[in-house]
Amino acid sequence: MDKKTPIQFSPYRFFTKAQWAKLRADTPLTLSNEELEKLQGLNENVEMDEVRQIYLPLSRLLNFYVASCQSLHRATHNFLGGRDKKCPYIIGLAGSVAVGKSTTGRILQALLARWPNHPKVDLVPTDGFLYSNKWLEAEGLMERKGFPESYNVAGVLKFLSDVKAGRSSVEAPVYSHIAYDVLEGERITVDQPDILIVEGLNVLQTGRAPKGGKLIPYVSDYFDFSIYLDADADVIERWYVERFFQLRETAFQNPKSYFHRYATLNDEETRKTATQIWRTINLPNLEENILPTRHRADLILRKGETHDITEVELRKL
Repeated sequence: MDKKTPIQFSPYRFFTKAQWAKLRADTPLTLSNEELEKLQGLNENVEMDEVRQIYLPLSRLLNFYVASCQSLHRATHNFLGGRDKKCPYIIGLAGSVAVGKSTTGRILQALLARWPNHPKVDLVPTDGFLYSNKWLEAEGLMERKGFPESYNVAGVLKFLSDVKAGRSSVEAPVYSHIAYDVLEGERITVDQPDILIVEGLNVLQTGRAPKGGKLIPYVSDYFDFSIYLDADADVIERWYVERFFQLRETAFQNPKSYFHRYATLNDEETRKTATQIWRTINLPNLEENILPTRHRADLILRKGETHDITEVELRKL
């Protein structure tokens, strides 16, 4: 937060980890250690205590919100004479590269699906809506991959509009981190879930307000709740570099990997390459496009140096 902004004017309630953990109440732990391990990404080690202290209270809060939204939808359904369809609850999840969005999304998906009133929970990354490498190369945008202009925003809006309208079998494109490209012909099908989690770098971004009251929809317009995963930029850089080292020993070894050329780098070369990619692409994107959207989120999860969530900010209603 801007240090010049008086804390009493903040639209958020602030919680330490201990304060937030108390809000779990009697929410049962429905995740096993084996399941938790499978949900985690590279270079992350989410402990079960973190699930108990952070994710279970969040799961409880979202269960309340979803139930209220379902009740409101039933009222609207009656008002409209039964003409509207099932309306999924959509959660947006934003944050930098390497901050842990995918792991957070998978843990939330697993926990939310175990509540009886919303058992069907889907997770869709917006990576699939990146333009193809062929298109980006033709437009001179390969070095801007991940920036707002590298996404098919109209495609994201069409997808979310169809999901929110209750349409069945809505398809989203699939992205491969091995190929570093959208997979032609591959699709994720979303079929009227109770909850949809949409995860991506720029999902909370807006543009300049139009003149004359013209309608310009933003991705976040379709969100019922939004989460921003936050950490200091220098800490995220370290995580990015550490992950790059791990990828050098794993995914980059695959001859089909777009980054296979990095598999034979020595440690010094690996650190130099990862740092250069971070500072020329990912850091500018974070500073220019992602971080400015942080306070558009309903919930901010603040991470410490070891990936553990240390603070929670919840927007006041």
